[in-house]
Amino acid sequence: MTARSRRPGIRHPGTRRLLGPLSLLALVLAIAWCCGFAWFAYTATRPAPPVPEADGIVVLTGGAGRIEAALDLLQQNRAQLMLISGVSEYLSLQQIAHAAGRTLAPGLSDRIALGHSATSTVGNAIETASWARANGLHSLIVVTAGYHMRRALAEIGTALPDTTLYPDPVQPPALVRAGLGRWRLGTLRLLAEEYTKWLAVEVGLTGSAHLRETA
Repeated sequence: MTARSRRPGIRHPGTRRLLGPLSLLALVLAIAWCCGFAWFAYTATRPAPPVPEADGIVVLTGGAGRIEAALDLLQQNRAQLMLISGVSEYLSLQQIAHAAGRTLAPGLSDRIALGHSATSTVGNAIETASWARANGLHSLIVVTAGYHMRRALAEIGTALPDTTLYPDPVQPPALVRAGLGRWRLGTLRLLAEEYTKWLAVEVGLTGSAHLRETA
């Protein structure tokens, strides 16, 4: 072995030729991710137009304002049936309504189902699909946080490909108070994580394959 071949830091010419395109690809992907994230963050916090009437309402638990918004829609008769997906098995409907500051009108309780099995968005989709098929529903209003809506629609849409979905996003109080230009690091991290999870759903890297099997 010669002294030249032992000198550190010298790369093979082929390696240098490969690093150039790879670096350029990484830069392009990074720019695309950042542009996509800016669009995602903006649209995730925009108010949505009023939803039309539908066969049912599904609300995904896990954030402030979701239950309240869904109960208001049901009381306005925007749909006949409602599913609250991802409820703890120890909670009753009356406890949920009380925590949301709502009083259930007579007969309203009979139109609400509680789903206790879901612990993830994929689980929400499976739970929603089972409930919708059992009740012959062909259109659903989906209530969840604005930043979570795209992933929820993607997963539920995969499980219910022939069902029309109408998004009714709820904006978390922290996002509303902060405003677009004053988000904290934790908020940006939450949005970035949700954006990345949604991208994974779109390219089929999550539970969507299983949902297609159950559809």
